[in-house]
Amino acid sequence: MRKLIVIVLLLGSYPVLLASALWPAPLAFAAVAAVSYAAEYAAPRVARRLLDLLGKVHLGITLRFAARQTAALLLVARTAGPDSAWFVAVAAGGFGLHMVRAAHTGLAMRLRQMLGSMPVTTRNLDVSALRIPKLPPRWLRDARSVRFLYLDALPVLGAGAGAAAAAGGAVPPAAGAVAAAAGAALALVLGAAGALALIPYVRRALPLTDKARVLQVVSEQVRAYDPEVILYFSGATAAAYQARMWLPVLERIDRRAIVVLRERGMAAHLEPSTLPMVCIPSSADLMSFRALFSAKLCLYVSNVGRNVHMLRIPTLRSAFLNHGDSDKEASFNPFSRVYDEVWVAGPAGRDRYRRAKVGVRDENIHEVGRPQLEGISTEGPGLPYRTVLYAPTWEGWNDDLFHTSLITMGPRIVRALLDHEPPLRVIYKPHPLTGCRDKSALRAHRKIVAMIEAAELAKSKDRHPSRASGTRPRITHLIVTGPEPHLYDCFNECDLLISDISSVVADFLASEKPYAVTNVAGLPERAFHERYPSAEAGVLLGEDLAGLADFLDGEDTLARARIKLRSYLFGPEYPDAMTRFNAAVERVLTSAAGPASSDS
Repeated sequence: MRKLIVIVLLLGSYPVLLASALWPAPLAFAAVAAVSYAAEYAAPRVARRLLDLLGKVHLGITLRFAARQTAALLLVARTAGPDSAWFVAVAAGGFGLHMVRAAHTGLAMRLRQMLGSMPVTTRNLDVSALRIPKLPPRWLRDARSVRFLYLDALPVLGAGAGAAAAAGGAVPPAAGAVAAAAGAALALVLGAAGALALIPYVRRALPLTDKARVLQVVSEQVRAYDPEVILYFSGATAAAYQARMWLPVLERIDRRAIVVLRERGMAAHLEPSTLPMVCIPSSADLMSFRALFSAKLCLYVSNVGRNVHMLRIPTLRSAFLNHGDSDKEASFNPFSRVYDEVWVAGPAGRDRYRRAKVGVRDENIHEVGRPQLEGISTEGPGLPYRTVLYAPTWEGWNDDLFHTSLITMGPRIVRALLDHEPPLRVIYKPHPLTGCRDKSALRAHRKIVAMIEAAELAKSKDRHPSRASGTRPRITHLIVTGPEPHLYDCFNECDLLISDISSVVADFLASEKPYAVTNVAGLPERAFHERYPSAEAGVLLGEDLAGLADFLDGEDTLARARIKLRSYLFGPEYPDAMTRFNAAVERVLTSAAGPASSDS
């Protein structure tokens, strides 16, 4: 309803403004102008798609504001006359205001271009020698200069209010024009001040356009750090979790590690870390950035085309970590054979490559454990209500990789959980890439979110007595669409998991809690377990959800199977995973054979 109101006010205010200016009806003009500003301010928050559509049909924000200014100018012409000097002043002020905005936009774009074209950016490295200037406030560096548009409220509302007062006889007839001209003058002063305020920032950023100097300063700092291990990552910001999961592990190894990124701004999507980070967008700059050549091991977390730039550096031994250990095709991708080594969590990972026969030699596979899982508890949350985590995977890059239950089963699973008696608490955590290929997945996701929000609203209206009265508190369901809370925190907050074939299932086995896996393809149970061993110790859910009730209410008979499967997936408990991972790093760095020993 709110969206409809904003749309009606936004689209309907401009014709009314024109009519009230030509009538003239100053009081109506002032009121409608105020409403139109409010609608413009609210529209980006509730009707973003409408604004995009208006832009495509040449009714963008600049034209809408210019139309309002034109209406104000017509009002001045109708009330003070087109021959009035105040009319000329208002017209010149409106024109000047757009010129000031253009100047600000040019400066903001120049600042963005200078900062955005740096050959390398860093985090946790001392690059104070570059004297990188602090950024101006966000609104001041916005190249769209939207806030500058709102300065025209001074002449527009001034024209309406002044003309309305003149119509009532309280002030001279030209009061509307005088107020509009004064407002235009004040808007010009404020706009010019904003544009001029950007000039010092642009001047201070000018030295950053010296590519050779920037590379030299950063190179000196990286050489001083003398990295031994590189974590390399390239990808979309939605895939930042792939690198994020390895940062705490690399902070704990006995060697100096550095993170190399390729996409500008990616560091902002990684969790706080003590590890030095460098972002080098250019492949040529990366391959000639010799400060990284002290490292002897490069770890890769995903198979992307940009990996080839780092793989071409001959002094580095490459090891593929992956970003999860699962039965998905990504865990035995034929591309993995380009790496010197493939590091898997346990025997299950080795067996996947053996079965797949994709060209990865067995002697190049090393079992290093899964250090990230150390913080996962084997205890339930101890809440008055049992908690179920539903964590579906995404739809994959093509239909051959389609494992998600979200589209065909997701809403029905969540509906069954919400309607269950006795009540359950539901945590819903979709994959970060949900809906990026198949919009039906996005629609299913939104339907689930709406169902959970409706359930929360219904529960909030049902006033439960407090815990002190001897009854259980109200259930609070949880929808997790951002990086927090972390997936493993969700594991610790739940008693049961429902998921798809993915690393979520494998990682959840560290908790030893019951889990169910969806059989999206409708495979026979035996064939499913042969193809996806991580599902062997869980309940299998077909499209009819026939096993869901028993999973939620039945006896847990798979506890021993889960413990056995955990060892198969992650290797032995002793030595622990962190010790084994660290030993793998040490083995590579101390080896005198192969490319890792070269210093050329």
